[in-house]
Amino acid sequence: MQREKNTDPENSKIYLVGGGLASLASAVYLINDAYVSANNIHILEQNTTLGGALDGCGDPDNGFVIRGGRMHEKHFVCYWDLLSHIPSYDDPAISVTDESFEFNARYVTHAQARLLKSGKRMDVSSFGLSLKHQADLLKLTFVSEATLNNVRIEDWFEASFFETNYWYLWTSMFAFQKWSSVAAMRRYMKRFIHLLDGMPTLGGIMRTQYNQYHSVVIPLQRYLQQRGVNFELQTQVVDIDFELLPSHKKAIAIHARDKDKNLQQITLGAGDYVFITNGSITESTDNGSWKDAPVLKDKSSSGSWMLWESIAKKDSSFGNPGVFCDDIDRQKWYSFTVTLKDRTFHDYMEDFSGNLAGTGGLVTMTDSNWLMSIVIARQPHFPNQPGDVRIFWGYGLYPDKKGNYVDKRMSDCNGEEILEELWGHLGIEDLMSPVAEAQKINCIPVAMPFIDSLFMPCAKGDRPEVLPEGAVNFAFLGQFAEVPEDCVFTVEYSVRSAQMAVYGLFETDKQVLPVYDAIHNPVVLIKAMKAICR
Repeated sequence: MQREKNTDPENSKIYLVGGGLASLASAVYLINDAYVSANNIHILEQNTTLGGALDGCGDPDNGFVIRGGRMHEKHFVCYWDLLSHIPSYDDPAISVTDESFEFNARYVTHAQARLLKSGKRMDVSSFGLSLKHQADLLKLTFVSEATLNNVRIEDWFEASFFETNYWYLWTSMFAFQKWSSVAAMRRYMKRFIHLLDGMPTLGGIMRTQYNQYHSVVIPLQRYLQQRGVNFELQTQVVDIDFELLPSHKKAIAIHARDKDKNLQQITLGAGDYVFITNGSITESTDNGSWKDAPVLKDKSSSGSWMLWESIAKKDSSFGNPGVFCDDIDRQKWYSFTVTLKDRTFHDYMEDFSGNLAGTGGLVTMTDSNWLMSIVIARQPHFPNQPGDVRIFWGYGLYPDKKGNYVDKRMSDCNGEEILEELWGHLGIEDLMSPVAEAQKINCIPVAMPFIDSLFMPCAKGDRPEVLPEGAVNFAFLGQFAEVPEDCVFTVEYSVRSAQMAVYGLFETDKQVLPVYDAIHNPVVLIKAMKAICR
């Protein structure tokens, strides 16, 4: 069916369900490329802040919190194109894109302590892959994705693969688990093959000047607010009604609860649209504290997952959310953010690793039962971070295992206990105990039940198309909509879904930017093959 695009959206109202990056990007494209009036765009977000997985908050006294950070690279063509129009947080005369590229030109990532064992830096000059491992990787690159429905990584590789440097680098960098989708791994291998040679040092990885909430979300929010976009926070969409006919599928009403929990219905007129962010990786998170472990919540507390389940029951083309959200024990991991009114730890790590803060990226303890990693960003990482305050972030992929130094599961640990485990791995208990005793340190752990849900093994159709067959006035956005060839868990994926939705429903002179294709570049392939064989 040929979809009829809107050529005159002057009176169209657009409702964006969810306030994450995909919705914010959609709003920018609707204004700039589809010429929708900003006053007719409504972003409905159940939380008090925007940004979804791009977050960062706190203060030096109560502690800063970053649930996680998305890595960037220069070939995120949709993402950098979007942000090239957005003034930066600090300087309206420079775009977020220009600021980010300038920042990364000054602080080039070249990790010298990427993997540790027994507190010592490991030699990662070789991936440690056998001929069988190399052959399995090569075969995966060339096999059809259609043959990999519901196949796990551990189904593809033999057990020894998971003891290689390659796997430790891979799993800690991208948060893949052994039971994650091998089809998703294949996409990553093809999409980022140009980064393979530099993977041991995180070469080519970019980051924003501040945390991503302040560097990306606030600038986008300011841009949209200045143009008149409506932000309806603490508004939770609980259901959407559709007219489902053989000739078309049409959204006709939105049901939402406002901040006072009152149920309201938004009837969609003839020229109105709804863009739906289905699912969320940071939904239902909970913060612990120095003395309290965070609480692991379940799906019943999740507005976005419950909404998608309700929608999916209405039509098979709306996806299968249960595949992604029904196995929390395989989807969760825990992160932690550390705030220090002391520079002892950062000075130690700079000396130990050989990396100035902001140039080292992930440091992973391969013998950690939790598979713990930490990242020390360039300071300050928050605009309100005083000069004498330092922060760093970390996470553990196996929170149900007991620690090597703390006889508790990570999921049961408070901030103090998580740091006790970290100091043990680094062998710096004596160095850091005076800092804790002086109360110059805080650690806030975070439980994230759905953080790896996007990597769950799935089949074609489990993610709905951005524009399902017959859809005339709605689209799906974000990490759980199907974006061919691109990789979930990236900001690029979210922005590309926004381009697909806007350019597919509205008449513009724009085309969705093509996915960067390095795998057909002979120079890249030669470098990648040499790296695999090292």
